[in-house]
Amino acid sequence: MASEVKQQSNTAMRKLYYLWVPIILVALDQITKIWARASLRGHQPVQVIGEYVTFTYTENKGAAWGMLSGRINFFVIITALMIVAFLWIIAKTPSVGRYRPLLITLLSIVSGSLGNLWDRITRKAVTDFISFDVIDFPIFNVADICLTCGFVVLAILIIFYYKEEELSFIPLFKSGDKKKSEQ
Repeated sequence: MASEVKQQSNTAMRKLYYLWVPIILVALDQITKIWARASLRGHQPVQVIGEYVTFTYTENKGAAWGMLSGRINFFVIITALMIVAFLWIIAKTPSVGRYRPLLITLLSIVSGSLGNLWDRITRKAVTDFISFDVIDFPIFNVADICLTCGFVVLAILIIFYYKEEELSFIPLFKSGDKKKSEQ
């Protein structure tokens, strides 16, 4: 019993090590948003890479491209539920080296969610400022980069890196265990 408690304590301590991921990413997101509000609001777009990438200040009260604009409470609830779900998965994720990419990816997604959630709660809109002007792409921020890259990497990890049974601690992947035992 004592060794089990010690092992759980070691597992928790190993996961605490990864707290640097959300601390750095949320701080970077919030610092860049503070900069954007102070430097870009009320000014013309600033060219960063020719006419291809600009810093263009906007406040988004919806999702990408302003979809569902004005539904802040909806996004706060959905984002909070998503954060809780991902934190639960993080808590269930084994603390061994093979799962390090998964932990960092999930924490990146949580970080992006926290950054935008903070804006929605405190400002009633998300500060966006990075614009790809070559294509019709929504103006975004560092939190959006964390979310997008996190979900892309998560898909790659699930499809190419982990076997289904390695993810059986996630309820979505438990169905594979049932199918195998029925055969």
